[in-house]
Amino acid sequence: SPQLRVLILLQFLQETLAAVADNAWICHFVTEMCRQLSSYNGLPLEKNFLYKCIGTTLGACTSKDLVQKQLQELLETARYHEEAEREGLASCFGICAINHLEETLAKLEDFVRSDVFKKSVGLFSLFKDRSDNEVEKIKSSLILCYGYVAVYAPKELVLARIEADILKNIFQYFNTKVLGIKVETKDLTLKLCLIRSICMISQAICNGVKCGDFIFSRKAELVAQMVVRATPGGWAWLGAVKGAPGELRCCFLNLGVSILEPHLSDPDRTELMDTCLASVLALPEPAKEREENGGDGLHKEMLYGDTMGALKDLLKSLLQRNLTPHGLQDMFAHLGPWIKSSKEHERQRAVEVSAALLDFYLSKLNVSTVIPFYNLGVLIALFSPRCSDSLASVRQHAVDCVYCLLYIQLCYEGFARDHRDEMVEGLKALKKGLEEPDFTVLFHTCNNIVIGKRVPPDQLMSLLLAMFEGLADPDKNCSRAATVMINSLLKERGAVLQEKVPDIMSIIHSKLEEVDEEHIRKAAQQTVYILAAQHKSVVVSSLLGSPLPFDSHTCAMWRSLATEPTLTSQILEQLLEKVNRDVPYKESKSFPLLGSGSERVATPLPLAATCALYEIMSAAESGPAVLGLYPPLFVTLLLRLSCTVGVQLPRNLQSRERRSSTSLGPAPRSLQPCSCAVETLKVMLIRGGSEEVARAVGSAGGWELMASPERHHDGIAVLAGAMARHAGPRLPLIVKNLIPTLNSVFDSQRVTTTAFFAELLNSNVVNDLILLETMMDNMTGRQKDSCMLVRMLALRGLGNIASGSPEKVRKHGAKLLASMVNGMDDKDDPQNLVALEAMSSLSKLLDHLEERDIQSMLLHIAIRIRPFFDSEQPDLRQSSIVLFGNLTKFSQGHCEVFVEQILNGLVTLLLHLQDPKPEVVKACKFALRMCGPNMGCEGLCDMFLNHLQEERSLHYGEFMNNVCKHLMQCYPEMLNRLILTNLFYFKSNWVDIRAAAPMFIGESLPAPLASRALNLLLKDPVPTVRMKVAETLGRLVRIL
Repeated sequence: SPQLRVLILLQFLQETLAAVADNAWICHFVTEMCRQLSSYNGLPLEKNFLYKCIGTTLGACTSKDLVQKQLQELLETARYHEEAEREGLASCFGICAINHLEETLAKLEDFVRSDVFKKSVGLFSLFKDRSDNEVEKIKSSLILCYGYVAVYAPKELVLARIEADILKNIFQYFNTKVLGIKVETKDLTLKLCLIRSICMISQAICNGVKCGDFIFSRKAELVAQMVVRATPGGWAWLGAVKGAPGELRCCFLNLGVSILEPHLSDPDRTELMDTCLASVLALPEPAKEREENGGDGLHKEMLYGDTMGALKDLLKSLLQRNLTPHGLQDMFAHLGPWIKSSKEHERQRAVEVSAALLDFYLSKLNVSTVIPFYNLGVLIALFSPRCSDSLASVRQHAVDCVYCLLYIQLCYEGFARDHRDEMVEGLKALKKGLEEPDFTVLFHTCNNIVIGKRVPPDQLMSLLLAMFEGLADPDKNCSRAATVMINSLLKERGAVLQEKVPDIMSIIHSKLEEVDEEHIRKAAQQTVYILAAQHKSVVVSSLLGSPLPFDSHTCAMWRSLATEPTLTSQILEQLLEKVNRDVPYKESKSFPLLGSGSERVATPLPLAATCALYEIMSAAESGPAVLGLYPPLFVTLLLRLSCTVGVQLPRNLQSRERRSSTSLGPAPRSLQPCSCAVETLKVMLIRGGSEEVARAVGSAGGWELMASPERHHDGIAVLAGAMARHAGPRLPLIVKNLIPTLNSVFDSQRVTTTAFFAELLNSNVVNDLILLETMMDNMTGRQKDSCMLVRMLALRGLGNIASGSPEKVRKHGAKLLASMVNGMDDKDDPQNLVALEAMSSLSKLLDHLEERDIQSMLLHIAIRIRPFFDSEQPDLRQSSIVLFGNLTKFSQGHCEVFVEQILNGLVTLLLHLQDPKPEVVKACKFALRMCGPNMGCEGLCDMFLNHLQEERSLHYGEFMNNVCKHLMQCYPEMLNRLILTNLFYFKSNWVDIRAAAPMFIGESLPAPLASRALNLLLKDPVPTVRMKVAETLGRLVRIL
């Protein structure tokens, strides 16, 4: 090679000069060689060789004066702007220093103080463009000269001069001051020469015969300079040491100062490692450089190989200073980001370096006492996913890393270094398979056989935590591998992690927030499922502790629990228990300024459990589990719904819901307790195969009714009707589970259950399912309930038997009739709602009751309902009048007594034919038609039957005229009582009734008496009434 030829020629020259041994001749010879330098301008290789020859000859010269003179001349005449000239001059000084170290160092220092150097330096020149500044080139050459001097000079002499003379002057030349302020140079040549010089100085120290005893006081300064200069900047800084891989290696070694004292401080060591790693690992790929730049790229590839070797040596020397698990952990804290780099070539280099370090650690490890390898889990998590890296070389090195780590663990457990473990050795067999693109199966084998079994129990959690960090790995293969490993480890060893489950769940949620990859989401859901299979209660409690409203990631975690029917059933049962465990709401006093009342505020646990049930059942996979738990799910959610009507969210959740509703993205589900319960019940029906029920309730507006405090029971009735029509076979178990809640301490639950049963009794399905007697008995038992609405609904249910199972009414007639009478006699019914329901229900039952059952109660009922004829509530007027008409069917055995009741109510019924409510008018027509046949007056009966048909309009005045005639003919003895009853209506609140009353008097009384009575109404404030009075008086005048 050219370099070898140069070395041989210089050796030949040195031996020739030694053979001549004539100082005068040698001095003349070196002078002539110096004169020839200018002849080789333009021939860099030849001139460089001549410089080396001059250095060799000066070294053989014994005249120190001549040596100094020629060195001065070389410094003055050198063409500093040429790289080859600078290189030749520096090598000349270095070779000369072999025999003249003192003279060489003195001349270099004298030159800086000479006029030749100073004349180029001035304040103005410091601000010139540095690319044209000759001073920077001179400084570069001088710095390079010091480097060559350190390399060539005798080692026993140079160590003492490195700090006092060489480094002092190098740093002085490099650092320029302007007005006392240090100015950073921009000249690349000067920077590169500094790096080369430092590398050569490091090599000199490394090769020193007493380097182990050498105290390098300026070591920190040297490291700082090297770290600053060796920042990642491509291939330029490595080019500074091209052709000298040994220098580079020694430079790295001595920067770490594993040999020299004092030790680097931790911050300096950290900065050194980070800088060296960044400077080497971030270099562009040599292969690409070779493709783009040809031969230069090939040179860079060779240079890269030497650089990697030097970096490994540096890191090994640093590691050897602290050959402990902590030292290993510290090393990989710096390498970790590179191992996970998004750039393949950086990952490849980092894992290659890691494999070398772990192998070195294993080879140097000498365990005298058994100690824990506390960070095995963390390191395994760093390298195991890399076994699936998209780059084959990374996969290979990653297996090597795992292999070494497991053997290091065995050493710490007390096994000999030459011990071979069968399972760990199996990793070697996997390497060949990892060359293939499809390496998934092999990775699973590696994971299941080795890693899952070899990691100590106390490190399992740290392994998992580190593995979770791998979910965000830029290489998708590795992130997938991390998910596979996490789930595999949890399947095999997750049973011992109960206390850590909340932490793991929290980490899964945070990773779902960080990573937006479909395969990660699916794997994370699988992780939740695996944990739940082992620790159901802890997983459920952990998820229930998530903030409400649940975000999309928490919802996904809940839905992951719906994948396997058996587990899903167990989870649903736990959630049902959570719904029922706590009270559904608490009474909270309102703000004083808003009133002194109280409001119901939902308790958190049942609310969260309801939301969780919705999320699980919204997953299609939950169908079988929901089907298996249909009755308890339906009952619990129905009762939950009953306890949320009119219930408010806690204030802290109100603000959260407002924020979530105004946030971007899909509109979140309402967190309002009642809406949440309704939606959960709805999705339960759909998932349980009762889509028709949900659809029927929705089309009838039932869901909205259920959420209304005033109409909730009506919505429940819609639901019960739909269940009876479309889900009859489900009802027996539902009814069985609902019956105990009729004794619930919550009025709302008793109302809901009673409303549900009441509507079921409206369908024949309860008879078909042999539920009638049970439900009827329970409805009868509710008549003493403290809640008025429950009593009312119970009566409605008993009345519905007439529609649902009419054939059963006769069998239970006496009991049903007694219930209705008790309802009409309800003492705690200020608005008569219970009585209204009793009258309506009794009207439906009468068609199916035996006459013997009703006759004993007939008079009591007639008397009891009579006051309702004039009730302010139209419903009460209508129901009581219709019932009265229906009672006439049973009056045959008590004809005279019941006729008395008819006559007592006759005036009222006749006057209410003018009632402002059409439904009351219709009821009066029906009642009078029913009463007619029982009054013993054929003419009156014909009038009622002919004139009081529902569809026929009525001329009231003419009708009343004829009615009064028949009354006077058939019941002359009753006139006074009828008139007195009629006078009561002169003060009626209804205008139409007051207007009708005079017409009855005018036809019934003798003219003088009628005139006096009517005069009372002439003062009525309503013109219509006065007009009717005037009309009646006019008729009387005609009569008179």
